[in-house]
Amino acid sequence: MEKKMAVSIEKNNSGVNISNQLQMTVYASLLAALIAVGAFIAVPIGPVPIVLQNMFVMLTGLLLGPTWGLTSVGLYLLAGTCGLPVFSGGGAGLAHILGPTGGYLLGYLPAVFAIGFISSRFSSMVAKLLALCLGAALVYFFGVSWLKVVTGMSFTKAFAVGMFPFLIGDAIKIIAALLIARAISPLLSRK
Repeated sequence: MEKKMAVSIEKNNSGVNISNQLQMTVYASLLAALIAVGAFIAVPIGPVPIVLQNMFVMLTGLLLGPTWGLTSVGLYLLAGTCGLPVFSGGGAGLAHILGPTGGYLLGYLPAVFAIGFISSRFSSMVAKLLALCLGAALVYFFGVSWLKVVTGMSFTKAFAVGMFPFLIGDAIKIIAALLIARAISPLLSRK
């Protein structure tokens, strides 16, 4: 006769469900990997390529919230800074962070936090859409500012090469992230 094994949910000293922590760690790792894959889907058009990684950053904020979203993006940035070729064009290392696109990469941290914070507190699609727009604006703020500093461009030129060509594509990525998150969210059990 076969015995059924009871599965117990263990808690650590702080009372946090270990099973949930493991699940969220796996999700954060998977989304960090998707961000890396998105960096390889790139169209070089100047100092700043068109990439899909920012769509995955947006999706990370929507799906994981602020804390786990930061964890995921932080893991991605750490992997790239330590030498794994996860940045656009297979780039890696601190030099990539300090290069012309470094501000966009670092801008992912406040962006994912803002998206995660707003979307975890307000469930309406309008709130999530506004969170994604704010996230994109934060990436542009850090990215264009850093692009100007590193290249010595004027702000006008930095906006012309570092933001304006990407606005339509980012609008499409925002809509895609919103729709993907809406489809995937019911499958993820956040407790």
